[in-house]
Amino acid sequence: GNLEDYEETVKKAKEAWKVWADIPAPKRGEIVRQIGDALRQKIKVLGSLVSLEMGKIFVEGVGEVKEYVDVCDYAVGLSRMIGGPILPSERPGHALIEQWNPVGLVGVITAFNFPVAVYGWNSAIAMICGNACLWKGAPTTSLVSVAVTKIIAKVLEDNKLPGAICSLVCGGADIGTAMARDERMDLLSFTGSTKVGKQVALMVQERFGRSLLELGGNNAVIVFEDADLDLVIPSALFAAVGTAGQRCTTARRLFLHESIHDEVVAKLAKAYAQVRVGDPWDSDTLYGPLHTKEAVKMFLDAVEQAKQQGGSVVCGGKVLNRPGNYVEPTIVTGLPHNAPVVHTETFAPILYVLKFKEEEEVFAWNNEVKQGLSSSIFTKDLGRIFRWIGPKGSDCGIVNVNIPTSGAEIGGAFGGEKHTGGGRESGSDSWKLYMRRSTCTINYSKDLPLAQGIKFQ
Repeated sequence: GNLEDYEETVKKAKEAWKVWADIPAPKRGEIVRQIGDALRQKIKVLGSLVSLEMGKIFVEGVGEVKEYVDVCDYAVGLSRMIGGPILPSERPGHALIEQWNPVGLVGVITAFNFPVAVYGWNSAIAMICGNACLWKGAPTTSLVSVAVTKIIAKVLEDNKLPGAICSLVCGGADIGTAMARDERMDLLSFTGSTKVGKQVALMVQERFGRSLLELGGNNAVIVFEDADLDLVIPSALFAAVGTAGQRCTTARRLFLHESIHDEVVAKLAKAYAQVRVGDPWDSDTLYGPLHTKEAVKMFLDAVEQAKQQGGSVVCGGKVLNRPGNYVEPTIVTGLPHNAPVVHTETFAPILYVLKFKEEEEVFAWNNEVKQGLSSSIFTKDLGRIFRWIGPKGSDCGIVNVNIPTSGAEIGGAFGGEKHTGGGRESGSDSWKLYMRRSTCTINYSKDLPLAQGIKFQ
């Protein structure tokens, strides 16, 4: 789509909102329920398309569509529950209530790595709140964007509602910039790199707009000496290698207590050697290609930088000799915790394994990177667990114990702190981000008592 297409789409979406906003929230929930059912019917073919276009393995593609289905189920229940409190007024004959209304038009810009789920998190919640959506997916996953939008449009139109309630403009940075600068965009939800997210945030803030940012992560797994290594090895493997290292929640730093460092590295290297690499559509494949040739170059550059900064490549580090953007899943040891390459998020399957001695230092090392998305410790020490989730523990939005950094559930708010952007999507009270709040005072008496007992006579 070009800028003319964008202009036409915004106008149609704004008109469609007028229809959608008048529908009661539980009935909006019924429409979202039908969208979930329509996605269920197409879950395998849509998962297959995700696998084809993005490159993740088929079961992950299906799993991603299931996230959209699950958040639709969640949103249906939420459509009967959202609302504000009735507060006690200090003035007799007055009622004080919080009223929540939709913001209007929600722009959703999503990244290539989750071309279905992230839009689903946003749109299902935004819709039950009474908003229309305008989606710009990644330019490299436009087939997925079109397919999902067609499924949603059919449900809307079968219910005699305008398809423009969930609009789509495929396009590049020109469309994204237009959305960021457009005052008609009442909320802009952006998922992508911290670098681009910062530009988006500044453009939106310049017009006093609202943004929801889901940006980079430089996630750490910390393994203490009392950890159950039968949990640690598969967790670290899945977190570092899943989706070929192209999740925002991918584990990029693995801190190992010095007493178990060598043992864990040996076991992990053995596990890496067993990772089945192949065609993402093959049911035996655990690990597919990177998304683009540019990603392969970033991978090679990062491996070279790690070597130059004193790291040793334990396994991987090379491009695989086969068609496609395949690289070896890679483990690097021997780097200091503050090496520049360790503090850089490379969207590729490179795991930096680092030694530590004390709890206090490793908690600080977890927090010293600019991003604050996901984090995890493995331990059996109850006191340490509560210190980890407490005020001096992890500063991330996702703080896990004895599970990896990836694999978030839709019932909990998803997002992170610092350069991750501070946004929250999906569960908990994240619905509030898609609405505007009004504090309403209603005088049902015949008197006019003023607050704080002030009298004008």
